Amino acid sequence: MTDQAPTAESGTADIPGKPTSASRTTLSHIMTHNDTNLLGTVHGGVIMKLVDDAAGAVAGRHSGGPAVTASMDEMVFLEPVRVGDLVHVKAQVNWTGRTSMEIGVRVLAERWNESTPPTHVGSAYLVFAAVDANGRPRPVPPVLPETEQDKRRYQEAQIRRTHRLARRRAIKELRQKRAAEGYED
Repeated sequence: MTDQAPTAESGTADIPGKPTSASRTTLSHIMTHNDTNLLGTVHGGVIMKLVDDAAGAVAGRHSGGPAVTASMDEMVFLEPVRVGDLVHVKAQVNWTGRTSMEIGVRVLAERWNESTPPTHVGSAYLVFAAVDANGRPRPVPPVLPETEQDKRRYQEAQIRRTHRLARRRAIKELRQKRAAEGYED
């Protein structure tokens, strides 16, 4: 696997790159009873919405305009979130393609009234596509990893992208094979 190199054919050669820190953001929200599920903990969907909101802000900042969620990978819940927790959703661009971006998100929670360190409660990877006013894909600036951690995230994002594309291709081939054999799915 090689690092992305903007070229004239990819459409990003004349778009200057942006450092990872330029669009990194944190969204914080205190959890209330309105956010709970039947078990009395915060509903996973509430956390997923916060994750999508923070990732969308990062994607829009990085791309300089509207961006839409294309996929969410590996949403992992590590610990329950409770009423009264102050949740911090930290997001940044990990990788960019021609029109898409992978955004990495880390979710932390801490008690609103205590000064204890936050707990890592979840993580996710989302792919966003930058779109123009007509909803068509538009080019995004290359991301410029700044730290060794950013470089590692960039390389890991390339691996996830390769796996996403291979999975999509394998499913498409299986469906075509089943259709050729007369199966209707």
